[in-house]
Amino acid sequence: MTVEDAGPPSPAADAALTPTPEAERAPTHSGPWVRHDRRLVYDNPWLTVFHDEVSRPDGSPGIYGVVHFKRLAVGVVATDPDGRILLVGQHRYTLDEYSWEIPEGGVEPDETPLEGARRELREETGYEAAAWRQLCRITVSNSVTDERGAIFHATDVREGTATPDATEELVVRWAPLEEVSDMIDRGVIHDLLTIAGVSRFAAERAGRGSER
Repeated sequence: MTVEDAGPPSPAADAALTPTPEAERAPTHSGPWVRHDRRLVYDNPWLTVFHDEVSRPDGSPGIYGVVHFKRLAVGVVATDPDGRILLVGQHRYTLDEYSWEIPEGGVEPDETPLEGARRELREETGYEAAAWRQLCRITVSNSVTDERGAIFHATDVREGTATPDATEELVVRWAPLEEVSDMIDRGVIHDLLTIAGVSRFAAERAGRGSER
């Protein structure tokens, strides 16, 4: 069943995926941890860094650095009728390294996860898709950040005109699943959303094949 067939996403599902401002949701207790003090270290339109004074689960004093992301991460495994996957290549500033990835980005505050995924696919590649479904949810580097993500599978795609951000110099290409899997195995593809989304898609495809 596609997202269109199922109707609009439920508000409860979207709320579970959408990051809440840290000041509103930060408890004094977090499981066995106790936070005694929180200090804002850095803030910009995309993320906030906090320095926490805590008691660890064993009761000893400690510190914890938390990177709070203000937007949900989304990724799109877009496939064509032959099962090829749409990839985007770009240089990642943080790594100083070239990276092949599925189309991905952040959900704006006034968007649902699906709307954000649609926009990122359209902006980065020019492609639109008629059928969508959620593949999985993820947390990213959850020892230091509260960033959450959702990955969608998009099919029935049609080509259009890309409108990438000023920060993006992108190359777009289609690749067979076997080639993408090999790129993951060789470490050419190392982006987490891409590995998670492609692996989930490949597992589902293999499962369907075993049922025939």
